[in-house]
Amino acid sequence: MIVFDGECVLCSRFFRFVLRHDRDQRFRFVLAQSPLGTAIYEALDLPTREFDTNVVIRDGLICLRGASLPHAMGGLPSPWSALSVLRHVPPVIADPPYHLIARNRYRIFGRYETCMIPSPELRARFLDWRPDGG
Repeated sequence: MIVFDGECVLCSRFFRFVLRHDRDQRFRFVLAQSPLGTAIYEALDLPTREFDTNVVIRDGLICLRGASLPHAMGGLPSPWSALSVLRHVPPVIADPPYHLIARNRYRIFGRYETCMIPSPELRARFLDWRPDGG
């Protein structure tokens, strides 16, 4: 599962990248702004106003910040799975660049005024999608 900021252009591009390469449909998605996304952030003691990290949960392991990208890539086919080797980079090295980008992501990449609305064929991949569009 990947929980991502649906208003962040960079985070949404990450979601689209994973979606495009996840041929086996291993990942399900949750918008951070949804009630389920907010509950996940609260349970992990993360801020629920500024969603400054993607949450990647795979094989029972919860990864945040610098560990989230390599963990997600490990769930994709080659050549992308090779990036999972980055999971061995210690947080003291991986997290500062992640924080720098996260703090400036709206300024650098932009922000959507509203969260994305998945197409009908994608809705089944979202754990938090309600039939009423909420």
